[in-house]
Amino acid sequence: MPGSDEVYGQLSKDLAEDLIVPVFMGSGEHGNGVTRLFKALRHDVPPPSVAAKRLGVSMNGSFSASVIKTLNQQHTGKLSVARIWHGEITEAGLIGETKPSGLYRLMGGESQKITVAREGELVALGRLQDARTSDLLTLAGPLRNEDFIWPEVPKPVYALAISPRNRQDDVKLSASLARLIEEDPTLSVEHNADTHQMLLWGQGEIHLKIVIERLKSRYNVEVDATPPQTAYKETIKRQVKQHSRFKRQSGGHGQFGDVQMEIKPLRRGEGFEFVDKVVGGAVPKQYISAVEAGAKEYLSRGPLGFPVVDVSVTLVDGQHHSVDSSDQAFKSAARLAMSEGLPQCSPVLLEPIYEVVISVPAEFTARVHGLVSARRGQILGFEAKSGWESWDEFKCHMPQAELHDLIIELRSLTIGVGSFEWQFDHLQELTGKLADRVMESHRAEH
Repeated sequence: MPGSDEVYGQLSKDLAEDLIVPVFMGSGEHGNGVTRLFKALRHDVPPPSVAAKRLGVSMNGSFSASVIKTLNQQHTGKLSVARIWHGEITEAGLIGETKPSGLYRLMGGESQKITVAREGELVALGRLQDARTSDLLTLAGPLRNEDFIWPEVPKPVYALAISPRNRQDDVKLSASLARLIEEDPTLSVEHNADTHQMLLWGQGEIHLKIVIERLKSRYNVEVDATPPQTAYKETIKRQVKQHSRFKRQSGGHGQFGDVQMEIKPLRRGEGFEFVDKVVGGAVPKQYISAVEAGAKEYLSRGPLGFPVVDVSVTLVDGQHHSVDSSDQAFKSAARLAMSEGLPQCSPVLLEPIYEVVISVPAEFTARVHGLVSARRGQILGFEAKSGWESWDEFKCHMPQAELHDLIIELRSLTIGVGSFEWQFDHLQELTGKLADRVMESHRAEH
């Protein structure tokens, strides 16, 4: 039977090679197990130099430390929590040209000011504005250490559309979110150009609820949060010729613009095309760009109420007036032609379809099949997840409208471990009752 020295020696070796992760049971509140944890940290874990080598930390120079977390506190400001790999730093030391506002040892919610910190310690440095989580701190300054093995930030899987309850808090909200994202890189903010919403992205419903509560308690910013809107579009299915005239007469110069246009659909994904086929100066060259601008402007909200995509507009003829024609008149004529012509082009609703990759333990594979089908998804295939024993990876197409709370149901079906990644793939025609419901809801909102 091996002796205790041999057992603990092997444990220390396996720990140093990152082969095992010890788990200790205890209660910090009552002090249970804390002494045993301290003993393990003292006797069993490898020295900082071994961990630094395994993680790819450069040991050049007289001092190095890695920022493992960033905190923004109300009274002390920004704190960069760092693990010191070698050397020491004093409260008067410099990181590049910046002197930290203080050197602290964190004890729960309290910060204890200290004068020096040495190899192996975990300390907080005050107000290093240029430092961010995962940076390597040296006496030359913060470095972006590309060799440092740092966990990849998981992609966001859940979003809420947020807006400040008090409209005067717009700037304050942006600044507060920037500080929270600095603390938690799994958060992100997106200003969606299609829906004109500010989207707060994170790792789940509870995650974002905590962030919204922190906005209120820490920064005194209250926000309204709703599920994000789906970025529906519309397009046309048939071609029409449209002749429209904009004429307005009042005191002084009037307004006159006359256009004849062909409106036709393009293949999916080709966007907007404008073609000038006017001959003989029926529409003077200086007004052609105004016609294009007017046509393009109308496409921001088509006959179904959504942005119009994949449309070709050809200006074939028109008329002008030597006195009353202007850029604005021809721009208005083009908008009028589009508003009169597009409803005749058999407009249809398009919904965004995303490529979704779902990762789950193999024992839950059958459940995921049902989940994808219930959300109008189309499974493209699945295979064993590379590097993950007994895990499967599904690839499927799924409408954006079905993605909002997907992570909640997926985690519920997989004891909290399933996840997914997504990216936009294409727009797909939506018809029938679902399309009617979308358009009725959109009309009610607007």
